[in-house]
Amino acid sequence: MRDCGVDLTLVIQRDQLAGWGRYPSAECAVSEPSDLRQLIELLTGTASLIARGNGRSYGDSSLNLAQVVKMRRLDHMLSFDGTQGVLTCEAGTLLSDVIDTLLPRGWFPSVTPGTKQVTIGGLIAADVHGKNHHAVGSFCDHVESLDLLLADGRIVTCSKEENAALFAATCGGMGLTGVIIRATIRMLGVETAKIQLRTVLAANLDEAIAVFESSLDVTYSVAWIDCLARGARLGRSIVFLGNHARISELPVADRATPFAQARRMSKALPIDFPTFVLSRPAVQVFNAAYFWAHKSGTSVVDFDPYFYPLDVVQDWNRMYGRRGFVQYQSLLPLAESREGLNRLLAEVGKTGQASFLAVLKRMGPQSFGMMSFPCPGYTLALDFPATPRSLALLNRLDAIVREHGGRIYLAKDARTNPAMVEAGYPRLREFRDLRHRLGMSGRFASLQSQRLEL
Repeated sequence: MRDCGVDLTLVIQRDQLAGWGRYPSAECAVSEPSDLRQLIELLTGTASLIARGNGRSYGDSSLNLAQVVKMRRLDHMLSFDGTQGVLTCEAGTLLSDVIDTLLPRGWFPSVTPGTKQVTIGGLIAADVHGKNHHAVGSFCDHVESLDLLLADGRIVTCSKEENAALFAATCGGMGLTGVIIRATIRMLGVETAKIQLRTVLAANLDEAIAVFESSLDVTYSVAWIDCLARGARLGRSIVFLGNHARISELPVADRATPFAQARRMSKALPIDFPTFVLSRPAVQVFNAAYFWAHKSGTSVVDFDPYFYPLDVVQDWNRMYGRRGFVQYQSLLPLAESREGLNRLLAEVGKTGQASFLAVLKRMGPQSFGMMSFPCPGYTLALDFPATPRSLALLNRLDAIVREHGGRIYLAKDARTNPAMVEAGYPRLREFRDLRHRLGMSGRFASLQSQRLEL
Protein backbone atom coordinates (compact mmCIF):
# COMPACT_ATOMS: atom_id res chain seq x y z
CA MET A 1 0.00 0.00 0.00
CA ARG A 2 1.01 3.59 -0.46
CA ASP A 3 -0.55 6.91 0.45
CA CYS A 4 -1.58 9.42 -2.16
CA GLY A 5 0.76 12.17 -0.93
CA VAL A 6 -2.05 14.61 -0.18
CA ASP A 7 -3.65 13.15 2.94
CA LEU A 8 -1.93 10.61 5.16
CA THR A 9 -5.28 9.25 6.32
CA LEU A 10 -6.38 8.43 2.76
CA VAL A 11 -4.79 5.23 1.53
CA ILE A 12 -4.59 4.18 -2.08
CA GLN A 13 -4.11 0.55 -2.96
CA ARG A 14 -4.09 -1.40 -6.18
CA ASP A 15 -7.00 -3.79 -6.65
CA GLN A 16 -8.30 -5.95 -9.47
CA LEU A 17 -11.67 -4.44 -10.29
CA ALA A 18 -14.50 -5.22 -12.67
CA GLY A 19 -18.08 -4.20 -13.19
CA TRP A 20 -21.01 -6.45 -12.31
CA GLY A 21 -20.43 -8.51 -15.45
CA ARG A 22 -16.89 -9.35 -14.24
CA TYR A 23 -15.69 -8.52 -17.75
CA PRO A 24 -13.37 -6.82 -18.39
CA SER A 25 -11.27 -6.54 -15.25
CA ALA A 26 -8.26 -4.33 -14.62
CA GLU A 27 -5.81 -3.54 -11.87
CA CYS A 28 -6.66 -0.03 -10.71
CA ALA A 29 -5.47 2.34 -8.04
CA VAL A 30 -8.36 2.56 -5.61
CA SER A 31 -9.22 5.01 -2.83
CA GLU A 32 -12.26 5.40 -0.61
CA PRO A 33 -12.57 8.90 0.88
CA SER A 34 -14.59 9.21 4.05
CA ASP A 35 -15.53 12.87 3.68
CA LEU A 36 -15.63 15.74 1.23
CA ARG A 37 -12.28 17.13 2.35
CA GLN A 38 -10.50 13.91 1.45
CA LEU A 39 -12.29 13.78 -1.87
CA ILE A 40 -11.24 17.31 -2.85
CA GLU A 41 -7.63 16.70 -1.80
CA LEU A 42 -7.61 13.50 -3.83
CA LEU A 43 -8.88 15.32 -6.90
CA THR A 44 -6.22 18.02 -6.68
CA GLY A 45 -3.46 15.40 -6.36
CA THR A 46 -4.60 13.04 -9.11
CA ALA A 47 -4.25 13.46 -12.86
CA SER A 48 -7.18 11.24 -13.81
CA LEU A 49 -9.97 9.50 -11.94
CA ILE A 50 -13.47 8.06 -12.12
CA ALA A 51 -16.02 7.79 -9.33
CA ARG A 52 -17.47 4.36 -8.53
CA GLY A 53 -20.67 3.71 -6.61
CA ASN A 54 -21.53 0.13 -5.67
CA GLY A 55 -19.98 -1.42 -8.78
CA ARG A 56 -23.30 -2.38 -10.41
CA SER A 57 -22.64 -0.96 -13.87
CA TYR A 58 -21.83 -3.98 -15.98
CA GLY A 59 -18.73 -3.15 -18.00
CA ASP A 60 -15.74 -0.83 -17.71
CA SER A 61 -17.45 2.50 -17.03
CA SER A 62 -16.18 2.68 -13.42
CA LEU A 63 -12.64 1.49 -14.12
CA ASN A 64 -9.63 3.82 -14.35
CA LEU A 65 -6.07 2.50 -14.06
CA ALA A 66 -4.85 5.77 -12.50
CA GLN A 67 -7.55 6.22 -9.85
CA VAL A 68 -10.95 4.76 -8.95
CA VAL A 69 -12.74 6.68 -6.20
CA LYS A 70 -15.18 4.56 -4.26
CA MET A 71 -18.04 6.73 -3.02
CA ARG A 72 -19.81 4.35 -0.65
CA ARG A 73 -18.57 6.04 2.54
CA LEU A 74 -20.30 9.28 1.53
CA ASP A 75 -23.71 7.83 2.23
CA HIS A 76 -25.63 10.16 4.53
CA MET A 77 -29.27 11.12 4.08
CA LEU A 78 -29.16 14.82 4.85
CA SER A 79 -32.79 15.95 4.87
CA PHE A 80 -36.27 14.79 3.95
CA ASP A 81 -39.42 16.81 3.39
CA GLY A 82 -42.16 14.39 4.38
CA THR A 83 -44.86 16.65 2.98
CA GLN A 84 -43.44 16.94 -0.55
CA GLY A 85 -41.44 13.71 -0.60
CA VAL A 86 -38.13 15.45 -1.37
CA LEU A 87 -34.91 13.77 -0.21
CA THR A 88 -31.41 15.23 -0.12
CA CYS A 89 -28.63 12.70 0.32
CA GLU A 90 -24.98 12.07 -0.46
CA ALA A 91 -24.09 10.33 -3.69
CA GLY A 92 -22.90 7.12 -2.04
CA THR A 93 -26.27 6.43 -0.45
CA LEU A 94 -27.69 3.07 -1.50
CA LEU A 95 -31.15 2.93 -3.00
CA SER A 96 -31.90 0.01 -0.67
CA ASP A 97 -31.26 2.26 2.35
CA VAL A 98 -33.54 4.94 0.92
CA ILE A 99 -36.32 2.40 0.47
CA ASP A 100 -35.84 0.86 3.90
CA THR A 101 -36.03 4.30 5.51
CA LEU A 102 -38.77 5.99 3.51
CA LEU A 103 -41.16 3.28 2.30
CA PRO A 104 -42.59 2.76 5.81
CA ARG A 105 -43.41 6.49 5.69
CA GLY A 106 -45.25 6.11 2.38
CA TRP A 107 -42.55 7.08 -0.12
CA PHE A 108 -40.98 5.03 -2.91
CA PRO A 109 -38.39 5.93 -5.60
CA SER A 110 -40.07 7.58 -8.57
CA VAL A 111 -37.85 5.46 -10.83
CA THR A 112 -35.97 2.31 -9.94
CA PRO A 113 -33.80 -0.11 -11.94
CA GLY A 114 -33.87 -3.88 -11.51
CA THR A 115 -31.65 -3.81 -8.43
CA LYS A 116 -31.73 -1.65 -5.32
CA GLN A 117 -28.04 -2.29 -4.62
CA VAL A 118 -27.05 0.90 -6.46
CA THR A 119 -26.03 4.35 -5.28
CA ILE A 120 -27.86 7.60 -5.92
CA GLY A 121 -24.79 8.95 -7.71
CA GLY A 122 -24.73 5.90 -9.95
CA LEU A 123 -28.42 6.25 -10.73
CA ILE A 124 -27.80 9.81 -11.93
CA ALA A 125 -24.59 9.02 -13.83
CA ALA A 126 -26.41 6.30 -15.80
CA ASP A 127 -29.74 8.19 -15.83
CA VAL A 128 -31.37 4.85 -15.17
CA HIS A 129 -34.81 3.93 -16.38
CA GLY A 130 -37.28 1.54 -14.85
CA LYS A 131 -40.39 -0.36 -15.79
CA ASN A 132 -42.28 2.94 -15.81
CA HIS A 133 -40.26 4.99 -18.29
CA HIS A 134 -43.22 5.18 -20.65
CA ALA A 135 -45.17 6.87 -17.85
CA VAL A 136 -42.73 9.05 -15.86
CA GLY A 137 -39.40 9.17 -17.69
CA SER A 138 -35.98 8.32 -16.27
CA PHE A 139 -34.38 8.86 -12.86
CA CYS A 140 -32.97 12.29 -13.68
CA ASP A 141 -36.44 13.58 -14.52
CA HIS A 142 -36.98 13.40 -10.75
CA VAL A 143 -33.70 14.99 -9.68
CA GLU A 144 -34.32 18.56 -8.54
CA SER A 145 -30.64 19.43 -8.24
CA LEU A 146 -27.20 17.97 -7.67
CA ASP A 147 -23.85 19.23 -6.39
CA LEU A 148 -20.92 18.41 -8.65
CA LEU A 149 -17.18 18.52 -7.90
CA LEU A 150 -15.42 19.88 -10.99
CA ALA A 151 -11.89 19.36 -12.30
CA ASP A 152 -10.66 22.63 -10.75
CA GLY A 153 -11.91 21.69 -7.27
CA ARG A 154 -15.02 23.88 -7.34
CA ILE A 155 -18.39 22.47 -6.28
CA VAL A 156 -21.31 23.76 -8.33
CA THR A 157 -25.04 23.19 -8.03
CA CYS A 158 -26.73 21.99 -11.20
CA SER A 159 -30.37 21.70 -12.17
CA LYS A 160 -32.60 22.32 -15.16
CA GLU A 161 -32.52 26.01 -14.23
CA GLU A 162 -28.97 26.43 -12.87
CA ASN A 163 -25.92 25.32 -14.87
CA ALA A 164 -28.43 23.57 -17.10
CA ALA A 165 -25.96 22.37 -19.75
CA LEU A 166 -23.73 20.81 -17.11
CA PHE A 167 -26.77 19.19 -15.53
CA ALA A 168 -27.79 17.71 -18.89
CA ALA A 169 -24.26 16.41 -19.45
CA THR A 170 -24.07 14.88 -15.98
CA CYS A 171 -27.41 13.04 -16.25
CA GLY A 172 -26.39 9.94 -18.16
CA GLY A 173 -22.81 11.20 -18.47
CA MET A 174 -21.31 8.13 -16.77
CA GLY A 175 -19.29 10.17 -14.27
CA LEU A 176 -17.34 12.01 -16.97
CA THR A 177 -18.32 15.57 -15.97
CA GLY A 178 -17.14 15.46 -12.37
CA VAL A 179 -17.88 13.72 -9.10
CA ILE A 180 -21.48 13.88 -7.94
CA ILE A 181 -21.40 14.85 -4.26
CA ARG A 182 -25.05 14.99 -3.27
CA ALA A 183 -28.47 15.23 -4.88
CA THR A 184 -32.02 16.27 -4.14
CA ILE A 185 -34.61 13.90 -5.55
CA ARG A 186 -38.40 13.65 -5.60
CA MET A 187 -39.96 10.48 -4.26
CA LEU A 188 -43.32 8.95 -5.13
CA GLY A 189 -46.10 8.78 -2.55
CA VAL A 190 -47.59 5.28 -2.16
CA GLU A 191 -50.26 3.80 0.11
CA THR A 192 -48.78 0.32 0.46
CA ALA A 193 -45.68 -1.80 -0.17
CA LYS A 194 -47.68 -3.98 -2.57
CA ILE A 195 -48.04 -4.12 -6.33
CA GLN A 196 -51.29 -4.90 -8.10
CA LEU A 197 -49.91 -7.30 -10.70
CA ARG A 198 -51.40 -8.53 -13.96
CA THR A 199 -49.54 -11.30 -15.77
CA VAL A 200 -50.13 -11.86 -19.49
CA LEU A 201 -48.68 -14.70 -21.57
CA ALA A 202 -47.81 -13.62 -25.11
CA ALA A 203 -47.34 -16.36 -27.70
CA ASN A 204 -44.92 -14.30 -29.81
CA LEU A 205 -43.37 -10.86 -30.20
CA ASP A 206 -46.38 -9.35 -31.97
CA GLU A 207 -48.64 -10.33 -29.08
CA ALA A 208 -46.16 -8.95 -26.55
CA ILE A 209 -45.96 -5.59 -28.33
CA ALA A 210 -49.75 -5.47 -28.52
CA VAL A 211 -49.94 -5.95 -24.75
CA PHE A 212 -47.44 -3.15 -24.15
CA GLU A 213 -49.18 -0.75 -26.51
CA SER A 214 -52.60 -1.41 -24.98
CA SER A 215 -51.24 -0.94 -21.44
CA LEU A 216 -49.61 2.49 -21.62
CA ASP A 217 -51.94 3.66 -18.84
CA VAL A 218 -50.43 1.06 -16.49
CA THR A 219 -47.59 2.44 -14.36
CA TYR A 220 -45.15 -0.46 -14.74
CA SER A 221 -44.64 -2.87 -17.61
CA VAL A 222 -41.87 -5.32 -18.36
CA ALA A 223 -41.57 -8.65 -20.14
CA TRP A 224 -39.38 -11.68 -19.80
CA ILE A 225 -38.76 -12.87 -23.33
CA ASP A 226 -37.69 -16.29 -24.57
CA CYS A 227 -34.82 -15.38 -26.85
CA LEU A 228 -34.35 -18.95 -28.09
CA ALA A 229 -37.91 -19.49 -29.32
CA ARG A 230 -38.15 -19.60 -33.10
CA GLY A 231 -40.70 -19.68 -35.89
CA ALA A 232 -44.25 -18.82 -34.85
CA ARG A 233 -43.11 -18.62 -31.21
CA LEU A 234 -40.36 -16.06 -31.89
CA GLY A 235 -40.38 -13.59 -29.01
CA ARG A 236 -42.86 -15.45 -26.83
CA SER A 237 -43.02 -13.55 -23.56
CA ILE A 238 -44.48 -13.13 -20.14
CA VAL A 239 -45.58 -9.52 -19.65
CA PHE A 240 -45.80 -8.25 -16.08
CA LEU A 241 -48.00 -5.17 -15.63
CA GLY A 242 -48.15 -3.40 -12.30
CA ASN A 243 -49.55 -0.49 -10.32
CA HIS A 244 -48.90 0.46 -6.72
CA ALA A 245 -51.72 -1.14 -4.77
CA ARG A 246 -54.03 1.05 -2.74
CA ILE A 247 -55.02 0.10 0.80
CA SER A 248 -58.53 -0.66 -0.42
CA GLU A 249 -57.08 -3.24 -2.83
CA LEU A 250 -55.36 -5.25 -0.10
CA PRO A 251 -56.96 -8.22 1.64
CA VAL A 252 -58.90 -6.94 4.64
CA ALA A 253 -56.50 -8.63 7.05
CA ASP A 254 -53.53 -6.71 5.60
CA ARG A 255 -55.00 -3.21 5.58
CA ALA A 256 -53.87 -2.36 9.09
CA THR A 257 -50.21 -2.95 8.13
CA PRO A 258 -49.97 -1.82 4.49
CA PHE A 259 -46.16 -1.64 4.47
CA ALA A 260 -45.53 -5.07 5.94
CA GLN A 261 -43.64 -7.48 3.67
CA ALA A 262 -42.81 -11.13 3.68
CA ARG A 263 -39.18 -11.68 4.63
CA ARG A 264 -36.98 -12.67 1.67
CA MET A 265 -34.22 -15.07 2.56
CA SER A 266 -31.08 -14.00 0.73
CA LYS A 267 -29.00 -16.80 -0.75
CA ALA A 268 -25.43 -16.69 -1.97
CA LEU A 269 -24.18 -18.33 -5.14
CA PRO A 270 -21.16 -20.17 -3.75
CA ILE A 271 -19.39 -21.15 -6.98
CA ASP A 272 -18.83 -20.06 -10.55
CA PHE A 273 -21.16 -22.16 -12.69
CA PRO A 274 -19.62 -24.54 -15.25
CA THR A 275 -20.16 -23.72 -18.92
CA PHE A 276 -22.69 -26.50 -19.61
CA VAL A 277 -25.24 -24.71 -17.42
CA LEU A 278 -25.57 -22.09 -20.18
CA SER A 279 -25.68 -24.52 -23.09
CA ARG A 280 -28.51 -24.13 -25.58
CA PRO A 281 -30.35 -27.30 -24.46
CA ALA A 282 -30.17 -26.29 -20.79
CA VAL A 283 -31.47 -22.78 -21.43
CA GLN A 284 -34.20 -24.08 -23.77
CA VAL A 285 -35.44 -26.34 -20.99
CA PHE A 286 -35.30 -23.52 -18.47
CA ASN A 287 -37.11 -21.07 -20.78
CA ALA A 288 -39.88 -23.53 -21.60
CA ALA A 289 -40.38 -24.42 -17.95
CA TYR A 290 -40.35 -20.75 -16.91
CA PHE A 291 -42.91 -19.80 -19.56
CA TRP A 292 -45.34 -22.59 -18.73
CA ALA A 293 -44.94 -22.08 -14.99
CA HIS A 294 -46.79 -18.78 -15.34
CA LYS A 295 -50.45 -18.18 -15.98
CA SER A 296 -52.30 -15.10 -17.13
CA GLY A 297 -54.14 -13.46 -14.25
CA THR A 298 -54.03 -10.87 -11.46
CA SER A 299 -52.58 -10.89 -7.97
CA VAL A 300 -51.25 -8.62 -5.24
CA VAL A 301 -47.52 -9.09 -4.58
CA ASP A 302 -44.77 -7.53 -2.48
CA PHE A 303 -42.80 -4.78 -4.22
CA ASP A 304 -39.45 -6.49 -3.62
CA PRO A 305 -39.77 -9.58 -5.85
CA TYR A 306 -41.57 -7.53 -8.49
CA PHE A 307 -38.85 -4.89 -8.86
CA TYR A 308 -35.78 -6.77 -7.64
CA PRO A 309 -36.14 -10.49 -8.37
CA LEU A 310 -32.39 -11.15 -8.53
CA ASP A 311 -31.41 -9.20 -5.41
CA VAL A 312 -32.34 -12.24 -3.33
CA VAL A 313 -29.38 -14.11 -4.88
CA GLN A 314 -26.05 -12.67 -3.78
CA ASP A 315 -23.35 -12.76 -6.45
CA TRP A 316 -25.74 -14.08 -9.08
CA ASN A 317 -23.23 -12.89 -11.67
CA ARG A 318 -21.20 -16.01 -10.87
CA MET A 319 -23.67 -18.13 -12.84
CA TYR A 320 -21.84 -17.11 -16.04
CA GLY A 321 -18.56 -18.66 -14.96
CA ARG A 322 -15.11 -17.29 -14.28
CA ARG A 323 -14.84 -15.39 -17.56
CA GLY A 324 -17.82 -13.26 -16.65
CA PHE A 325 -20.58 -12.04 -18.92
CA VAL A 326 -21.74 -9.07 -20.94
CA GLN A 327 -25.21 -7.63 -20.85
CA TYR A 328 -26.25 -6.35 -24.23
CA GLN A 329 -28.96 -3.72 -23.92
CA SER A 330 -30.10 -1.95 -27.04
CA LEU A 331 -32.93 0.45 -27.78
CA LEU A 332 -34.79 0.67 -31.08
CA PRO A 333 -36.92 3.67 -32.08
CA LEU A 334 -40.65 2.98 -31.99
CA ALA A 335 -41.15 2.88 -35.76
CA GLU A 336 -38.26 0.40 -36.12
CA SER A 337 -38.87 -1.71 -33.03
CA ARG A 338 -40.96 -4.54 -34.44
CA GLU A 339 -38.71 -5.29 -37.39
CA GLY A 340 -35.51 -4.66 -35.46
CA LEU A 341 -36.50 -6.87 -32.52
CA ASN A 342 -37.49 -9.67 -34.88
CA ARG A 343 -34.08 -9.49 -36.52
CA LEU A 344 -32.23 -9.42 -33.18
CA LEU A 345 -34.14 -12.39 -31.81
CA ALA A 346 -33.80 -14.33 -35.04
CA GLU A 347 -30.03 -13.80 -35.01
CA VAL A 348 -29.74 -14.96 -31.40
CA GLY A 349 -31.98 -17.96 -32.05
CA LYS A 350 -30.08 -18.91 -35.18
CA THR A 351 -26.74 -19.01 -33.43
CA GLY A 352 -28.21 -20.77 -30.41
CA GLN A 353 -26.27 -18.69 -27.93
CA ALA A 354 -28.13 -18.74 -24.69
CA SER A 355 -29.60 -15.86 -22.71
CA PHE A 356 -32.20 -16.78 -20.13
CA LEU A 357 -32.22 -13.35 -18.46
CA ALA A 358 -33.83 -11.52 -21.37
CA VAL A 359 -35.94 -8.43 -20.67
CA LEU A 360 -38.12 -6.26 -22.93
CA LYS A 361 -39.46 -2.84 -21.96
CA ARG A 362 -41.45 -0.06 -23.64
CA MET A 363 -39.75 3.34 -23.41
CA GLY A 364 -41.36 6.76 -23.41
CA PRO A 365 -40.23 10.27 -24.43
CA GLN A 366 -36.60 11.16 -25.08
CA SER A 367 -34.80 11.92 -21.82
CA PHE A 368 -33.15 15.35 -21.57
CA GLY A 369 -29.61 14.22 -20.71
CA MET A 370 -27.06 14.64 -23.50
CA MET A 371 -26.04 10.99 -23.18
CA SER A 372 -29.25 9.58 -21.72
CA PHE A 373 -30.20 6.22 -23.15
CA PRO A 374 -34.04 6.33 -23.24
CA CYS A 375 -36.12 7.46 -26.19
CA PRO A 376 -39.51 6.28 -27.52
CA GLY A 377 -39.26 2.64 -28.53
CA TYR A 378 -38.40 -0.76 -27.12
CA THR A 379 -35.31 -1.83 -25.23
CA LEU A 380 -34.10 -5.42 -25.15
CA ALA A 381 -31.53 -6.64 -22.62
CA LEU A 382 -29.72 -9.94 -23.15
CA ASP A 383 -26.99 -11.64 -21.12
CA PHE A 384 -24.20 -13.67 -22.71
CA PRO A 385 -21.08 -15.32 -21.29
CA ALA A 386 -17.97 -13.35 -22.21
CA THR A 387 -16.61 -15.74 -24.83
CA PRO A 388 -15.14 -14.96 -28.26
CA ARG A 389 -18.21 -16.54 -29.89
CA SER A 390 -20.60 -14.34 -27.89
CA LEU A 391 -18.59 -11.19 -28.59
CA ALA A 392 -18.70 -11.98 -32.31
CA LEU A 393 -22.49 -12.33 -32.06
CA LEU A 394 -22.74 -8.95 -30.34
CA ASN A 395 -20.89 -7.31 -33.23
CA ARG A 396 -23.60 -8.66 -35.54
CA LEU A 397 -26.31 -7.41 -33.18
CA ASP A 398 -24.63 -3.98 -33.21
CA ALA A 399 -25.00 -3.89 -36.99
CA ILE A 400 -28.73 -4.65 -36.74
CA VAL A 401 -29.28 -2.02 -34.06
CA ARG A 402 -27.40 0.58 -36.08
CA GLU A 403 -29.33 -0.20 -39.27
CA HIS A 404 -32.55 0.50 -37.37
CA GLY A 405 -31.36 3.78 -35.84
CA GLY A 406 -30.91 2.37 -32.34
CA ARG A 407 -28.35 2.75 -29.58
CA ILE A 408 -26.50 0.81 -26.88
CA TYR A 409 -26.86 1.50 -23.14
CA LEU A 410 -23.51 2.73 -21.82
CA ALA A 411 -24.20 1.49 -18.28
CA LYS A 412 -24.29 -2.07 -19.63
CA ASP A 413 -21.65 -1.81 -22.35
CA ALA A 414 -18.28 -3.55 -22.14
CA ARG A 415 -17.21 -3.95 -25.76
CA THR A 416 -18.81 -1.78 -28.45
CA ASN A 417 -16.92 0.71 -30.63
CA PRO A 418 -16.85 4.52 -31.03
CA ALA A 419 -18.74 4.43 -34.33
CA MET A 420 -21.69 2.72 -32.65
CA VAL A 421 -21.92 5.47 -30.04
CA GLU A 422 -21.46 8.20 -32.67
CA ALA A 423 -24.41 6.79 -34.62
CA GLY A 424 -26.67 6.29 -31.61
CA TYR A 425 -26.17 9.45 -29.54
CA PRO A 426 -26.87 12.61 -31.56
CA ARG A 427 -25.68 14.93 -28.75
CA LEU A 428 -22.29 13.26 -28.39
CA ARG A 429 -20.42 16.17 -29.99
CA GLU A 430 -22.11 18.61 -27.60
CA PHE A 431 -21.10 16.38 -24.69
CA ARG A 432 -17.49 16.17 -25.86
CA ASP A 433 -17.29 19.92 -26.42
CA LEU A 434 -18.53 20.66 -22.90
CA ARG A 435 -16.02 18.22 -21.39
CA HIS A 436 -13.21 19.81 -23.36
CA ARG A 437 -14.27 23.36 -22.54
CA LEU A 438 -14.38 22.67 -18.80
CA GLY A 439 -11.10 20.73 -18.73
CA MET A 440 -12.74 17.39 -17.97
CA SER A 441 -11.52 15.24 -20.85
CA GLY A 442 -8.40 13.99 -19.12
CA ARG A 443 -9.38 14.47 -15.48
CA PHE A 444 -12.56 12.39 -15.44
CA ALA A 445 -12.07 9.28 -17.52
CA SER A 446 -12.81 5.57 -17.52
CA LEU A 447 -11.66 2.63 -19.57
CA GLN A 448 -15.03 2.90 -21.30
CA SER A 449 -14.66 6.60 -22.11
CA GLN A 450 -11.21 5.95 -23.54
CA ARG A 451 -12.42 2.97 -25.57
CA LEU A 452 -15.41 4.89 -26.95
CA GLU A 453 -13.61 8.24 -27.31
CA LEU A 454 -16.18 10.02 -25.17
